[in-house]
Amino acid sequence: MGVEAGAQAARARALAVLRIRSRALAVALLPAAVAVILLAGAVGDRLEGPVWDAARWVLTPFAVLVLLAAAGIALVLARARPAMSPTVPVTEEAAPDLYRMVRDLADRLDVPAPSAIALTPDCDSWLEDRTHPAHAPPPAEEHRDIAGAGKQAHRRHPVAPVLVIGSPFLWWMRVGELRAVLAPVIAGTGPSAHPDIAAARRFVRGLDAAVAVASEPRRDPVSRAVLAGVGWVARILLRSCRVHAAELERGVAAAAAERAQAVDYGLRIVAQEQVGLAYAGWDRLLTRVALPAWRMGRWPSRLDAGVVAALTELSRRDRLAEGFASRLGERPACDLLEEPGTVDEAASLLAARLFHGGPAGPGPDWSPVDWSEYPDEVVDRKWRLDAARLHRVLDAMGVRPATGPTPPATVAPTLSRVLDHLTDTGPVWTAGNTGATGPAAGSTAPGPDTAPSGATGPPPGRPDPLDDEDLAGTTAPSATLAARLSAELAREEAAPSPAAPSPASPSPAPDPAALWDDRALPLFPLQPPRTARELLADHLTAMVCCAAMDTAGAAPGLDWLDGPTLLIDGERTADLAPKVLTLIEDGDATPLRVWLSQLGIRPEKPVRLG
Repeated sequence: MGVEAGAQAARARALAVLRIRSRALAVALLPAAVAVILLAGAVGDRLEGPVWDAARWVLTPFAVLVLLAAAGIALVLARARPAMSPTVPVTEEAAPDLYRMVRDLADRLDVPAPSAIALTPDCDSWLEDRTHPAHAPPPAEEHRDIAGAGKQAHRRHPVAPVLVIGSPFLWWMRVGELRAVLAPVIAGTGPSAHPDIAAARRFVRGLDAAVAVASEPRRDPVSRAVLAGVGWVARILLRSCRVHAAELERGVAAAAAERAQAVDYGLRIVAQEQVGLAYAGWDRLLTRVALPAWRMGRWPSRLDAGVVAALTELSRRDRLAEGFASRLGERPACDLLEEPGTVDEAASLLAARLFHGGPAGPGPDWSPVDWSEYPDEVVDRKWRLDAARLHRVLDAMGVRPATGPTPPATVAPTLSRVLDHLTDTGPVWTAGNTGATGPAAGSTAPGPDTAPSGATGPPPGRPDPLDDEDLAGTTAPSATLAARLSAELAREEAAPSPAAPSPASPSPAPDPAALWDDRALPLFPLQPPRTARELLADHLTAMVCCAAMDTAGAAPGLDWLDGPTLLIDGERTADLAPKVLTLIEDGDATPLRVWLSQLGIRPEKPVRLG
């Protein structure tokens, strides 16, 4: 599909959307038109008689009601704020070289330049219309500077959309690669300036915003009923426009891609490979490295710089990516920014909000962390907090200290205590098992359903998650401990945190630039909640790592691709996970004890908890 063919297809679909709008308006005006005819007939002594009088009495009020309803729907459509992607705005003063490159591309493509540039903490780029009054677009003078317009009155011309660029692209891609990736995106400003396409898009966005407004919970029954009707009408219109709107966007994309063929075509093939690589590194960095820090109330302040480190490490490990490392000698696209560190920090904070639901700004329980501080501030702290939670649960279950020649008088936080409790030779736990949940005969630890001697209150009892399919295939002590850990963590997360105000507390004044609804954060959660089995594995691994640090001189470390890692003699350990799973699933601690002995880790020694 060529440029003209794609543009013509998009315009045809835009006209189809506008025809639906016109038909809806005609349906709303039809009762009023019939009522006017009936009233005019009465004035001219032409439509007289009881039947015509009854029709006038019935249709005139109905027409008024329909007009009022139509006016209300039109008002909601006009005033409803269309959704706007959460981004980090980049002014021309903060990135003059980036704006110059974008304008040069627009000139080569013979399309209007984007009105502004913003960054998103994701691996994608697009154009976004922000001309709605609620979006508070920059003044005309600023648009004139950005888009390079002349001295004519700017308000006579439509405002070009905003160019949104994925922030990982700026740090990983070279300048030429970024230019090649952005060419088809910027080419889309040409079709966007067509009046029919712009009007069709505004109508669809208005319908979508009206549906969102109607879906908001309200206590007032009158407004709830009125908006329910508005939402019903808007949904019908949206369903009617859905196919045409999708084909419209497809035509615009085809026309833009065809127009951009002449710009850096050869380089664009290589650049597209970098898009996929950047996405892989970004996803791994978020899920393996950033997520553990976010869960602790810390947010890495240089996520985009971490992408470079992660992808460089991937290039070192993966022979297929060896050629990519040579690109690092070329000029990175982040050099187009005046202060890359400041922009990276803003994008990193926004990523924490979108993917984890963190607060809008730093605070006592939500502070930034530098990569150099990550091992001590995140990894070490995470392990010790998990180890402390593990022993609190064991205390609540009445698990005794580890066995030995001289049993201690108090319950010490040792790794041996955990290993002894989880070592089990009984049957494997199955989903729905209602049998005994205590350890096998001969175990030194009491059963999890047995209260400790002298304990007050009712016994803990068997937790409900024990019949979860996730815990099938584990031993009874592992299943019980996993369920208790899951319940304990759920209680901690349900407790109000100073970093995030509770729903009942008053919210601070909204940032005028944050024109998106942050009440449903995170908007894009990275992972589903951890299962009870995963929680137990994480806590047991944390306990092993704490014992290694306190008794064998190990150190916490950061692996760019795998996240927190244990360093022994400067080398990362990669064979701990299978031994932890053997203990959880089979109740066999022998492989783990052999591993501990080989590395000189003393499981009987107390460890320092969080």
